[in-house]
Amino acid sequence: MDSAAPRVYFVYETVPFINEVAMDADVLVVGAGPVGLALAIALRQHGVSVRVIDRAPGPATTSRANFVHARGSEVLDRLDALSGLPEESVRAMTITTYAGERPVMRIRFGDPGLDTAAPPMVISQARVEARLRDRLAELGVRPEWGCGLVAAEQDAGGVTAVLSDGRSLRAGWLAGCDGSGSTVRKLAGIGFPGVKLSERFLLVDATLDTTLDRSGTSGWVHPQGMLGAMPMPGGQWRLLAYDPAFTEDKPGEERIVERMARILPERTGLSGIRLLDASWASLFRVHRRLADAYRRGRVLLAGDAAHVHAPFGGQGMLTGIGDAENLAWKLALVVQGRAGERLLDTYEAERRPLATQVLRGSTATTKVNIASGPVGRFLRDRVIVRVMNVAWVQRRVTYTTSQLWVSYRRGPLGGGGRRPRPGDRVPDLACERPDGTSTRLHAELRGRWAVLGGHDAFQAAHRRLGGHVVHLRPVRALPAMLVRPDAHLACKGGPAEITGWLDGALA
Repeated sequence: MDSAAPRVYFVYETVPFINEVAMDADVLVVGAGPVGLALAIALRQHGVSVRVIDRAPGPATTSRANFVHARGSEVLDRLDALSGLPEESVRAMTITTYAGERPVMRIRFGDPGLDTAAPPMVISQARVEARLRDRLAELGVRPEWGCGLVAAEQDAGGVTAVLSDGRSLRAGWLAGCDGSGSTVRKLAGIGFPGVKLSERFLLVDATLDTTLDRSGTSGWVHPQGMLGAMPMPGGQWRLLAYDPAFTEDKPGEERIVERMARILPERTGLSGIRLLDASWASLFRVHRRLADAYRRGRVLLAGDAAHVHAPFGGQGMLTGIGDAENLAWKLALVVQGRAGERLLDTYEAERRPLATQVLRGSTATTKVNIASGPVGRFLRDRVIVRVMNVAWVQRRVTYTTSQLWVSYRRGPLGGGGRRPRPGDRVPDLACERPDGTSTRLHAELRGRWAVLGGHDAFQAAHRRLGGHVVHLRPVRALPAMLVRPDAHLACKGGPAEITGWLDGALA
């Protein structure tokens, strides 16, 4: 929605709840991109009713984000939305950097040995969204396209939303998953401070006449700006070039493609490379922004509505769907009356520090990639390139970008002691169900908690969580534990420890 649109308002009033006002849904999700779809699916897995609206006329068909790290695949798996995507993806797990035709650095991505069955994938965001929509339809919900949010008013019992077609919807909660220009964030009056990090990047998805190796991404350092080529499913390539010298104000896709076709052989040093058919082209600048708050009353933000950063490292969609999964189980407990609203404050407390860390990392990577001065170029081309060829550094890069390291142990639901600590990610352990059949921990979560321990521990969790908890026995010996629906450790111990943790966390 244009920020200059008339009659956009948001009012927050503390008034008594009016029982006669019927709810259209427990949660109204604004935005049918990957974050909004992931949130809606996770809420439905917990039995929460949702409506999903989006002002776009229909689903996006362009790729935008095109890399899903292992953590993202794990989230999709727990949403039961991973099926088919690994088979469609390109297994391009290397990045080779060239100076002209000379390779100077090679990084390999993949599983950094952190016990995950979910593969990193090169795949179009459009395909990920399509699979998420299919999964949401299986749960009885379809996005309402061409339906924007223009106004909202919240009170003590819920939110009344006014839509672009003149209708009003009543929901208990409003979730803004509507991107960097979020209408929900603006209506809620939540600040979104930030800075511009770069001038223009060109982005083109196209087929190429080239002998480039499709088993990995290729990048070139060049005095006029970096250029990268990533293989995409269907034989296409994603081309990305930093091009501050391209100063046209609002170039169309044809002009962007023409510019990319011209600089492609210049920056790669490959005289035989040619750009053929382009399916999409865009121009963007990199900004760094972070919302002042993730919640205001009954309004919550997730994904790009809450944080925006550089595309380097493939952290955008990854961080956004992680937000959605973290928020969903907490909001579900509140909606169902099993937890107090204080639990929702842990959403921001756990996810905003991660966004801050991602922003710092992507900002540093952007500055390295666009360095144009002699000192910056020397550090990038002579120092950083050599350091990045060291094996343990590459393992660290893989570990960092995968987000399998994410822990909430320092947050309000975390804790200390021996590893795994409360708040740590629990790997996708091989387990057995009570009947002895084999399964995986993450496959059993899917909207549920898990107790790995004795029957008494399971009963303690069941009394507080109802049917949204499963009893498992790990194949290898481990301490008894309660695992959250997002695969992070709630607590270790038997019935007393589980009851104490739930009483404190859900108060």
